[in-house]
Amino acid sequence: HVDLVESGGGLVQAGGSLRLSCAASGHDFSLYTMGWFRQAPGKEREFVAAIRWGGGKTFYADFVKGRFTISRDNVKNTLYLQMSDLQPEDAAEYHCAAAASRTVIPGTALNYRSWGQGTQVTVSS
Repeated sequence: HVDLVESGGGLVQAGGSLRLSCAASGHDFSLYTMGWFRQAPGKEREFVAAIRWGGGKTFYADFVKGRFTISRDNVKNTLYLQMSDLQPEDAAEYHCAAAASRTVIPGTALNYRSWGQGTQVTVSS
């Protein structure tokens, strides 16, 4: 079982930045992929970004447009999402999730088995 706890969300003006963190525990993550997903009220969950813990290969949704960067600290077992030039359409509850790398289909939430409770990002116009 993987425990995930997100933090770093908040209220920001359009064009501003936030860094989200996800503290992970419960497993050796060398064979895992960790991802960020978001969900706004009444909308489906969206893939944002993912990273393979071992090796650091990254994947991004097209809508990121170079604004977001995913990274991890493999000693602290912490996942990060640096978000810049935030726009109102980025407002959502952001969740981190973990999956066995061998099962992951990049760009989707398929086979992610462990999920955090989320952190809220609100963007004002």
